[in-house]
Amino acid sequence: MPQYGRPSADTNNPGAFTDQAGGSTNIYMTIDEATPDDADYIRSPQSPSSAVYVTKLSAVTDPQLSTGHTLRMRTSADLNNQETLDFTQQLRQGYVNEGSPGTLIAAQSRTGVNSTTWTTSTYNLSGAEADAITDYADLYLRFVVNKP
Repeated sequence: MPQYGRPSADTNNPGAFTDQAGGSTNIYMTIDEATPDDADYIRSPQSPSSAVYVTKLSAVTDPQLSTGHTLRMRTSADLNNQETLDFTQQLRQGYVNEGSPGTLIAAQSRTGVNSTTWTTSTYNLSGAEADAITDYADLYLRFVVNKP
């Protein structure tokens, strides 16, 4: 049976990410839905330089399989700012803070994003990446955004 680890808490937001309305509290709630809702989202700071946002994922049970692990990232550019951005999403285990970011399990990037159309990127973990997960209750998504 499929399981979905969804954002469950703002863990680290030193890059001053906000929600679509400019709020900075519980912004994970704008990206935790089962079906993407493009009316709510998180926004990086303008002209970001290695801007970081980290969210904890809800716990899931170890599937005892090395297949079927997928990361999805949905991105677009802001119509008002018209900046081209590079996005990186990392799956990490044991993240504490930027000084102790835990183990990098997998990463996907999307570069040169300048379209205001929302686009979903999918990354399927390799068997080795999936096998590197030892605690399905201690997983985090770490986003890094840059203006090239």
